[in-house]
Amino acid sequence: MISRLLAVLLAALVLVLGVGASPAWAGPVEWVEVPATDAGQQWWDSGSVRENREGLRTVLSRFTPAAVEGEAPRNGELFVMQIDCAQKLYRDQQVNGIPRFRAQWQAAGSDELIVSVIGAVCDAPLAS
Repeated sequence: MISRLLAVLLAALVLVLGVGASPAWAGPVEWVEVPATDAGQQWWDSGSVRENREGLRTVLSRFTPAAVEGEAPRNGELFVMQIDCAQKLYRDQQVNGIPRFRAQWQAAGSDELIVSVIGAVCDAPLAS
C-alpha cells in the first residue's frame, strides 16, 4: 500500500515538473530556415520566441542532418533552445520533447547553423 502511494506521488511529481518545465506554445508554427551547411538544415519557429525575466530567450528549433550518399535519410530532431543573447550562448532544454534538466550552456563555436539561429532569434521581435 505504501509503495503504491509512493509510486502515485512520484508519478504526479514527474507530471507536474514535466508540465511546468515546458513552455506552452499554441498556434501555427512559423518555421524560418537559416542558411544550410554541410551538416544539414536548421529552422526556428518565429512564433515561439519568448523572453523570461532574466532576459533569456527560448525558441522551438528543428534540425535535419545532411543526406549522406548511399545511406537512408536520417530523422531530424526538435529542440527547445534557451539562448543568452548577451553572451551568445545556448542550451537545449528539450530534445524531441524530452527535458534536459541539467543542460549546460554552450558556445556555438564554429557551428554555423547554431550561430545563425542565435543571431536570428536574438534579433527577432518577441512573439505576442
